[in-house]
Amino acid sequence: MAATPPKATYRVQVRPGFDLDATAGIADYLTELGVSHLYTAPLLAATPGSQHGYDVVDHRSVNPELGGEAARQRLLRALRDTQLGLVVDIVPNHAGVAVPPANPAWWDVLRRGRDSSYADWFDIDWDRGRLLLPVLADDPAALDDLKLVDGELRYHEHRFPVADGTGDGTAREVHDRQHYELISWRRGDAELTYRRFFAIAGLAGLRVEDPAVFAATHELILRWAADGEVDGIRVDHPDGLRDPAGYLARLREAAPDAWLVVEKILEYGEELPDWPVDGTTGYDALAAVNGLFVDADAEGDFTALDTRLAGHHTSWQDLTHATKLAAATQLLGAELTRLAALAPEVPTEQARAALAELAAVFPVYRGYPPEGARYLAAARSEAGRRRPDLTGALDAITRRLRDPDDELACRFPQLTGAVMAKGVEDTAFYRWTRFVALNEVGGSPAHFGVPPAEFHRFASARQVRWPASMTTLSTHDTKRGEDVRARLAVLSELPGRWAEQVQRWMEYAPLPDPAFAHLLWQTAVGAWPIERERLHAYAEKAAREAAASTSWADPDPVFEQAMHAVIDRMYDDEQLHAELTELAAALAPAGWCNSLGQKLIQLTMPGVPDTYQGTELWDNSLVDPDNRRPVDFDVRREMLARLDGGWRPSIDTDGAAKLLVVSRTLRLRRAHPELFTGYRPVPAHGPASRHVLAFDRGGAITVATRLPLGLARGGGWRDTVLSLGVNEVKDLFTGRVYSGGETSLADLLADYPVALLAPSTASVEAA
Repeated sequence: MAATPPKATYRVQVRPGFDLDATAGIADYLTELGVSHLYTAPLLAATPGSQHGYDVVDHRSVNPELGGEAARQRLLRALRDTQLGLVVDIVPNHAGVAVPPANPAWWDVLRRGRDSSYADWFDIDWDRGRLLLPVLADDPAALDDLKLVDGELRYHEHRFPVADGTGDGTAREVHDRQHYELISWRRGDAELTYRRFFAIAGLAGLRVEDPAVFAATHELILRWAADGEVDGIRVDHPDGLRDPAGYLARLREAAPDAWLVVEKILEYGEELPDWPVDGTTGYDALAAVNGLFVDADAEGDFTALDTRLAGHHTSWQDLTHATKLAAATQLLGAELTRLAALAPEVPTEQARAALAELAAVFPVYRGYPPEGARYLAAARSEAGRRRPDLTGALDAITRRLRDPDDELACRFPQLTGAVMAKGVEDTAFYRWTRFVALNEVGGSPAHFGVPPAEFHRFASARQVRWPASMTTLSTHDTKRGEDVRARLAVLSELPGRWAEQVQRWMEYAPLPDPAFAHLLWQTAVGAWPIERERLHAYAEKAAREAAASTSWADPDPVFEQAMHAVIDRMYDDEQLHAELTELAAALAPAGWCNSLGQKLIQLTMPGVPDTYQGTELWDNSLVDPDNRRPVDFDVRREMLARLDGGWRPSIDTDGAAKLLVVSRTLRLRRAHPELFTGYRPVPAHGPASRHVLAFDRGGAITVATRLPLGLARGGGWRDTVLSLGVNEVKDLFTGRVYSGGETSLADLLADYPVALLAPSTASVEAA
């Protein structure tokens, strides 16, 4: 494990619009905020214009659009000057191939085929013929637009190499002699001959299980680690790899002192495998913290509302089975075909059906020893229940999948992870809209709320097993920002009012898809006020992801026009606009209370806390790319300076209270790590005890309000007290000192709905 894990990280989405020099320019601010490490999006050369960097095209160089190596050196100097470390994001599973000339290895494979020295880099099924590239228009005559220019084949803006000795004749004749074949984009999901990242043809799977490929694609990153220029590594999508455990063992051996975290998404109740890593990127913590602020008593009300709106009861289990099966057979049809070919003893269509069914009911992203056998058995049982006609094929396939050395068993887990991601995260989360605050990466929409006792068990186990795992509330992959979820959680305390309001809105401004309409209205209330164009862009993406009334492949202009018309009415219809604004304003104070509570808990619970860029103030971001919008760091600098000057803002002052909580908490963790070495629930006694969550980390005590509307309806804290022990402590947010013993929560939380208590001698000045 890491020699010294970070005390806290700050995630920055470096990109062409905010490059390495711009990042260097905020190093002093990050130090003042209280973090110990900058945590960046991928830095290696990516597809030209990439706004995220997960489409690496050249593992040998820093992205020139970020400023290249010279800018990286300037960033390192800025980090050293401000005593910050660096955590980098790496992408071992796939590489960007959407622009072939930008990727030297892919270009060489296209030009030389199997004879390329890079042919083993990519997970290509050469036995199925030429390498298929889905770039053509869906038109039988599309190849008529192919041209031969300067010794290359050109199709509109796309460029492709020509193999030696094959360049004579017409463009069509030259094309037919290549190691690749250009096909319609519609054929890609069913026919591609290379493994992709999910269903994205522009991201080709890498074979990092090959030591030579690992060495070539990691040489630069590992050199940085060896030279002390990188302190931590975040591994993107390990589930996509052929052998994640073997890969991580090799990575740990090559970077023995690095803090190593993996983007492993765990289902509810699932444990991280015993890998040589420091933990996950924090989605498990996100789900636990998020659920604390949802009133579990409202589940029945929201289920009844969902049934009324949709006109029928929707089963989460049946819905996800359907969406996962569609992902396996349609979006990932090419990968399914490749797997079925590995089971020639089973008729092809039966093999495809059995594999798809097993993937559709597989309960986690993928199985790992020793729990993997249990998950496979559960999948076999459920698949057999749903498809008794496939008993023979299921038995034959399952026998093969139990053998860890079988090629089918090695590749099947790569399919199940992709099926889960595409079928659940990217489809079912947009269709099952009972209560969208729970529709989050790493969470389970069917698990309605997390009681304090459950959270304490989770946090206690985490302290023992994964004390250096990351915690987070927002990432570039979350479906909505942390403060949007916090406000939506308030609806769980107002199920009757919400049901009445949303039904009236849906009647007043109807949409043909009531389930999606419910998502749209929840989103609007959670993010309001939001710029019109942002809500339009979100709704279009969400509706197409849901693939119920429209889709990416076949957009329905009639439905989308109706959807956009509803959104326009939110802004243009005076009555609708007034009601939406009134409800959002009514929810906001309790939403702010939830925001501060969940943030404090995330920053102080066991683990290494990450703050996603900009979320130290209120943030109403929605799904990517909305959550990659520019951050105004000047506003944050000025506000932090005012706080350091003694200003104590009210909870409704432009997010300043959140910045107060974030900065004081991070500074305490950095200055006094010894106060964060254990975990013990701190009991509350009195009539409102269910409305507080408190724990002692070994000297630092967290106190957070939960379910604030219920607290107010019950008359407030009244005689509820917290048992603080015998030592004198100080609240880092107000400066008040408490002598210990039983302390009144009404006094402790008089100014803010949260408190962070530490020994009265603890100092949290900026570095």
